[in-house]
Formats: sequence, structure tokens, C-alpha cells
Amino acid sequence: MATKINLSEKNVSELTDLLREKREELRTLRFSMAGAKAKDSNSPANIRADIARLMTELHKRARSASAA
Repeated sequence: MATKINLSEKNVSELTDLLREKREELRTLRFSMAGAKAKDSNSPANIRADIARLMTELHKRARSASAA
């Protein structure tokens, strides 16, 4: 099992790069699963959850930056 990434320690550019990588990973996973039986059927849900966590952290930082 992979260790959990602490998003509060990363800066905004690292978060956006990680978000881009996760979206690309989800896209390639979707296309690879289209023709074959998936080995881990829960991995798309896990990747979507990671994307949601990243977007939440970015949104939280944008709101705190605009409020300050």
C-alpha cells in the first residue's frame, strides 16, 4: 500500500503538476480498461479520490489567498 501524500507540505505548482499526472493516469487507465478485464477494478475510484483531494487543497488555498 502506498503511503499517503501530505498535501499541505507541497506548494501550488507541485499540486498542479500532481493533479495533471493523476488526470493523465486516470485517462490511460480508462483506455486500457476498455478492451480488457481490469485487474484492480477499484483503482479508478482511488485515482478520482486523489484528484478530488488535490482539487480541494488547491481550492482551499485559492480561497485563503483571496481572503488575505
